[in-house]
This record gives sequence, structure tokens and C-alpha cells, in this order.
Amino acid sequence: MKFKNPQTLQQIANLLEVDFIGDESFEITGINEIHVVENGDIVFVDHPKYYDKALNSAATTILINKEVDCPEGKSLLISDDPFRDFNKLTQHFNPFIASKNNISDTAIIGENTIIQPNVFIGEYVVIGENCTIHANVTINNNCDIGDNVVIQSNTVLGSDAFYYKNRPEGFDKLISGGKVVLEDNVELGASCTIDRGVTGNTTIGKGTKIDNQVHVGHDTIIGEKCLIAAQTGIAGCCIIEDEVTIWGQVGTNSGITIGKGAVILGQTGVTKSVTGGKSYFGTPISESREKLKEMAEIKRLLKERKNG
Repeated sequence: MKFKNPQTLQQIANLLEVDFIGDESFEITGINEIHVVENGDIVFVDHPKYYDKALNSAATTILINKEVDCPEGKSLLISDDPFRDFNKLTQHFNPFIASKNNISDTAIIGENTIIQPNVFIGEYVVIGENCTIHANVTINNNCDIGDNVVIQSNTVLGSDAFYYKNRPEGFDKLISGGKVVLEDNVELGASCTIDRGVTGNTTIGKGTKIDNQVHVGHDTIIGEKCLIAAQTGIAGCCIIEDEVTIWGQVGTNSGITIGKGAVILGQTGVTKSVTGGKSYFGTPISESREKLKEMAEIKRLLKERKNG
């Protein structure tokens, strides 16, 4: 998430009421999670296990809960609770805006786009030309939708990420400030849920078709010309490359990559990243031919044991 205007280290420190290490005029241009940080970004870290990863990332300002040596060319913000202060930054630079109308005045809707009854379109949504948005669809704030997109009834775009910190008093939510982006010629079935990114975008690429009751988690990137069948659940921060086929009731772990042209057979649990151009099946996931050989061998051994 980029700020509308660059900030200085001193300005951010004053906002959060924290100490800092580095030049007070050090420029900060946004905040992001570790997997999408860029030069100019703030990233937060609150566990020693991940200190090195954060300090050595592309982020140039690290919001951290311990004073450590500052890497050259970077700055530190020293906080007793980086998770809380990261939320403060999201709320300050991208506050929630409540809509007053079913179709917000700030929404931009392209020519020849059909909006059926009872659709909600939030603030600063952009919808392209020749789209069809069916009844009871919810498109929350800041979603971007391309041309020739079809969204079937009861689908929800832009729900918050399922991301919580476990505290003694209960679960503390990481506030979402990202977007959902649907590129041209995407079709979404009925009752799908597409969560927005925490700081970046959840993206569905050109020409991808998604069946009913599919969930896509925060910050996931789905490539072009993919097919995803009903009741599939894709966790956050996944990468689904182009021309992947995922059949029904598949579930994935977070942070995995499915390579270009892969086929994931129904009810598979994608527990790890897999390469493209192959067919996969089972939980834990393995190449379908290998899995079928394993099953045949187990059947043979059980038969021998029974007859022996």
C-alpha cells in the first residue's frame, strides 16, 4: 500500500509515538507485508525468528520490537507492539469509508455494464465496460474490475483478510487495506468470496473462470486462463500460475505456488508448491500417476496378506 504523499521517518515516528534509528528525513513511501515489500516500504516484525528476514528484505524501514543494528541504507522504528502500530498506519493512511448509497458516488462504471438489482458497489470501485453484475453481489471499497467481466449472484469481493494475532485477551485482527483486482474476461460463479489484500492486491488474471462457492484468500495471485471448480478453497498469499486447472473441493496451504499448466484433481490437499505441466492428486499432494501406483501397490500387498 503506497501513501498518497511520501512521509519522513520523523513524521511516521511522531504518528506512532515511537523511537527511531536513522536519518529523521529518511523517505517512506508505503507499508507492505514481507512477501511484497519494495524500496521505500515499512514492514513490521514482532518475533525474533523473523528479524533477519525482515531486516534483509527489500523494505527500507523496519517496524520492530527490539533495538538492533540497523542495516546500511535503512531505518528502524522501535515499537513495543509492531502489530498494533502497523494497524495504526493502515487506519491513518487508508481509513474505512462508509458508503451512503447502494452504488457509491465515487464508483466508476464503464459503458454497457449491467448492474442487476440489490448490488452493492463501495467507494472508489472501478468497473470496466460490458460487464454483467448479477443480483445481490457485494463489491467492497477499492476493487478494480476490468472489461467483459461476469459476476454471478451473492458473490462478495473485497472482504477482509483472515489474519489474526493471538493475544491473551483474544484474537487481534490485522486490518486490511489492499484491493481485489479482476482483469478482463474473468467470470466468477455464484457465492464466491474473494478477500482483499492486507496491503497489496488479490488478483485474478485475464480470462480465468471460477465456479460457484470458491474462496480466494488475501494477497493470492491467480494467473491468466485458469479454471477453478466449485467448493475450492485457496489460502492467502498463494501464486497460481497461468492455465492451471483446479477441480472441485481442492484446498491449499498458504504461500504455495502451483506451476503453469498444472492440473489439480478433485479433493486434493495442496500441502506444498508443485511444478507446472503435471497432474496431481491426494493429500499430501503428489503426482497423480505416482499416487495411483501407490494405491495399487497397497491394494496388492493387502490382497497378498489376506491370501497368505
